Amino acid sequence: MNRDARIITVIAIGHAMSHFMQLVLAPLFPMMRDELGVSYAMLGSVLMVFFTVSALLQPVAGFIVDRFGGRNVLLGGLALMVVGALMMSFAHGPAMLFAAAVVSGTGNCVFHPADFSILNGTVTQKRLGHAFSTHGVAGMLGYAAAPVFSAAVGSAYGWHNALLAAAALAFIVLVLIGANARLFVVRGETKKRDTGPVDARVLLAVPVMMCFAFFMLHAAGLGALQQFGVSAMKEFFNVGTGLASSALTAYILGSAAGMLAGGFVTTRFTRYDRVAASGFAIASVNALVVALGVIPGAALPVILAVSGLAVGVTYPSRDLIVRAATPPGATGRVFGFVYSGLDLGSLATPVLCGWLMDHGHPQGIFYLVFGCTIAAILTVLQLPARRQPAIQRT
Repeated sequence: MNRDARIITVIAIGHAMSHFMQLVLAPLFPMMRDELGVSYAMLGSVLMVFFTVSALLQPVAGFIVDRFGGRNVLLGGLALMVVGALMMSFAHGPAMLFAAAVVSGTGNCVFHPADFSILNGTVTQKRLGHAFSTHGVAGMLGYAAAPVFSAAVGSAYGWHNALLAAAALAFIVLVLIGANARLFVVRGETKKRDTGPVDARVLLAVPVMMCFAFFMLHAAGLGALQQFGVSAMKEFFNVGTGLASSALTAYILGSAAGMLAGGFVTTRFTRYDRVAASGFAIASVNALVVALGVIPGAALPVILAVSGLAVGVTYPSRDLIVRAATPPGATGRVFGFVYSGLDLGSLATPVLCGWLMDHGHPQGIFYLVFGCTIAAILTVLQLPARRQPAIQRT
């Protein structure tokens, strides 16, 4: 395996684990709710704390990456996620869950700025589109594995042991990344590293702010689907847990397949905004169809698989839009800031979704997905980056 392939593979595995840890908790909510005697809204608040911390600290992590490099920041972040999962596995009340969410959220904040800084600085230009594609696919596979893992281990051994096992998996990945850390030194990093005064003005540029808004809106809808979609489908369509979970898994696997195709799309189309808008348009129509309840429950896996495929195709184009908006030497801070929009969007919906579920409005989850997706389309079509097809290496 050549150097590029090794770097892409190891970084992708780390990204898969970060996404796995983000979603491993939510499928355990029914068990946790029964044992702890709490509401869905309270459990949603735990996720809100996780994503709030991650959103606030991700831009900071970007500046740290630009200053000190991505390798050690990445290792430290994954170590914190291991500790956070361990803390959650020993929780017997909300206090420990919230404390663990703070620790895990701090760890989660580093992945996008560190990963994209390493990939941009170490992978050759001609393989970058495929590197971004693989990175995204790995994240979606992490999402796909989490519900299956949580359901299987949680049902057999309880939610405490499911979280303990998740911490063990994350530790194995930490060891793997540490063993390959020498690959992640950016060529010329010691000379090019940002050692001057911290300059945040680059984050206020219109293209960067529009990318941030796009990511935030997309994450708000995606988070609603991932965190409460299974519960909503069960109640609204009166289907079993297996079918509802398979529909979410179909969305995630569809997204992964779409991202693989999206890597090739970036080599043929430079109007990345049109690629993103087209994929999101398909997903928005499907979300509305589900919200209206005009399809049978048995069709949910097919509908969500198509939505996932359409959205997944847009991901490599999305990352290249961000790269086009990034000035030289600012990869960590721009990607850190823009991707904090994912966390901000993710934290915006759990409590609202929990309220909708508690008050008997499960279809509201899919209306929320529809609204966020439409708003994201309007945002991406305003991106100035659509007129900059030539991508300059940072």
